[in-house]
Amino acid sequence: MRKRALRSRPRRKQPRDHGRRSLLAPNILDRDFAATEPNQKWVCNFTYIPTAEGWLYVAAVMDLFSKRIVGWSMQSRMTSPLVSDALMMVVWRRGKPVGLVHHSDRGASTVASGSS
Repeated sequence: MRKRALRSRPRRKQPRDHGRRSLLAPNILDRDFAATEPNQKWVCNFTYIPTAEGWLYVAAVMDLFSKRIVGWSMQSRMTSPLVSDALMMVVWRRGKPVGLVHHSDRGASTVASGSS
């Protein structure tokens, strides 16, 4: 490598989450990913992508009926609005479904009680 003036590219450190953990809700979804109609079950996750300008954090919400991403959010920092903005996009686009199960990758689930 020295002879050809090549240098290794240093590995980027992955971001660390130093946030506090809340109590986990019961796993209502229990790996049952089938949905018989839209707005019955939503799942969410977030990830990070290395870019030339630093890390880009992306949160997404998927409707298990259509298997489509129905809400998303991107930010340069990993903050709670990253996830809540993705969820708010879905609520803005789809309304407030009654009896919805919203499941996060941490195993936490909640049941919505709004009206359509």
